[in-house]
Amino acid sequence: MDRLDELAVFAAILDTGSLAGAARRLRRSAPAVTRALAALEERAGARLIERTTRQLAPTEAGRRLVARARQLLADYGEAIGAVNEGRNAPLRGLLRVTAPLVFGRRHVTPLVASFLDMHPGVRIELVLSDRNLDLIDERIDVAVRIGRLSDSRLVARRVGQVRRVLCASFEYLARRGRPRTPSDLANHEIVFNSGRPAPVEWRFRVSGRDRTVRLTPRLMVTEVESMLLAVRAGRGIGRAFSYQVADDFSAGTLERLLREFEPPALPVQLVVPTGRHMPPSVRVFLDHAAQVLGGLRVINE
Repeated sequence: MDRLDELAVFAAILDTGSLAGAARRLRRSAPAVTRALAALEERAGARLIERTTRQLAPTEAGRRLVARARQLLADYGEAIGAVNEGRNAPLRGLLRVTAPLVFGRRHVTPLVASFLDMHPGVRIELVLSDRNLDLIDERIDVAVRIGRLSDSRLVARRVGQVRRVLCASFEYLARRGRPRTPSDLANHEIVFNSGRPAPVEWRFRVSGRDRTVRLTPRLMVTEVESMLLAVRAGRGIGRAFSYQVADDFSAGTLERLLREFEPPALPVQLVVPTGRHMPPSVRVFLDHAAQVLGGLRVINE
């Protein structure tokens, strides 16, 4: 068990990028982490990590070892989970789940509540944020992510897709007319969601090619719900994810614009860190979340 523990310490050092980060994640002292690394390097007969004044990086031997170490740790977790499942042990423990703010409020909170009802021994901390939290540093078990993943340390299960859509109220369109092409937006009032640092522009798909339209918004809002309130009130044309305005389209309070120029759909995915021991509660939650989210009309159109 001590040797398996050394591998867990080694993987944590490389995941967090520092001895101190590994100590925080594993809730150990920094000297204990240093001793575990030294013992592993002595056992391996090779230096596993290059230490510089600014960062830690694996040596070639370290890269080979950490790949095998993560697989061994994952296999160990699967083996323990299989024993517990075979004994029909009730699920227990704390799960940390994160999701985008609006999507989480509307769709993840209800599925979390139903999961808690089914498994009284489980506790869940739901972190709603439009910032993509680092799952490893923040010790997140499951994340709902919208869009393509750039982190190779993550494993994803796709449950649906959403689109970025333009919308406006009928009152605004009656007053200003409907845009027919993306270029027409230069003659319209724009309500822009400036909640994330990004250029003030929208991208479209025109004749099979990406096209960027730079904007001069009449109103900029840092939060999507407030932006949509302004759009519903006739202040101009806004852009949102399709699930955020699905009810407005169904109720007829907003109209979808320039649909033929919308950019490609973005995947909705359940994401977990790769190589980490996955408790039975995480696997069962993933299955529950995939079933619930996969049945949502708003992310499967």
